Amino acid sequence: MGGDFAPAATIDGAVSALDEIGAGNVVVLLGPEALIREELRRRDVGQDRFAIVHCPQEITMEEKPLKALSEKPGSGIATGFRMLAQGQLDAFASAGNSGAMLAGAVTSIKCIPGVSRPCTCTMIPQEDGTYGLLLDIGTTPDAKPEVMVQFAIIGSLYARYVLGKADPKVGLLNVGTEDGKGNLQCQAVFPMLKACPHIRFTGNMEPRELFKNHVDVMVTDGFVGNIVLKEIETFYRLIQKRGLGDPLFDRLNYELYGGSPILGVNAPVVLGHGISSALAVKNMLLQSKRMSEQGLVDALRRLFAAYASQDGNA
Repeated sequence: MGGDFAPAATIDGAVSALDEIGAGNVVVLLGPEALIREELRRRDVGQDRFAIVHCPQEITMEEKPLKALSEKPGSGIATGFRMLAQGQLDAFASAGNSGAMLAGAVTSIKCIPGVSRPCTCTMIPQEDGTYGLLLDIGTTPDAKPEVMVQFAIIGSLYARYVLGKADPKVGLLNVGTEDGKGNLQCQAVFPMLKACPHIRFTGNMEPRELFKNHVDVMVTDGFVGNIVLKEIETFYRLIQKRGLGDPLFDRLNYELYGGSPILGVNAPVVLGHGISSALAVKNMLLQSKRMSEQGLVDALRRLFAAYASQDGNA
């Protein structure tokens, strides 16, 4: 029931993902069972192709996350995290209340030992046809320097395991490329990133380099990252409104990527856009599947255990 166009867009996206999800994998739909079955009947889709979990309650976009999770244990979000924590799901995705998704991730499945704060990321298309990764995009607006170092480590592993980058380059988003540039936050985190043995840090990068493939992982705090993300989305809508077609601009479409992974927690979780269409839901499911199959969470656990033992803290 999550998202502005639920349940229709959610069901359409789940149905369209079936052919690509692969034999032996099951899509679990959480929501009012009668409504789900009626939606599937309308589409003439065999109901045995899904697992359906009845969730009579719904967390709306306006509700306060922690209060809603505690007062609505029968909601899809609360049930999904409960099932994920108990190992009944391999990954969980929703376009519902983003605060409830973040709160559920932290309280139900918790952060990986050594991770101070989870983060969210988004794909940034590059001029050469590849993709870069931007993080954080809103989870931690006032990130401390040591937390931003963790973002760099997490993003580097995501780029390696999910994007297939063998030796990802990491850059710090800043107002200039020279060492010592930026506000106090950037000045403090720069030498920490440079000294971190777990990443290939290449230095500062300017916003004009976002699409130039100079780095694979672009690190910033959640405040700046969220502004960048929303400006990109706005630019894409302006391009579409004017009927301008371009391969790079077309790849700015959020629907192609599904959602934003919540990284640094003990299971794959993907947070979808509130306006997720059927295409976005489909890609969100496929994205969740990739995160589960490629062992990203286990890799993060191993690395942060080593990071903590080497550095004394994480």
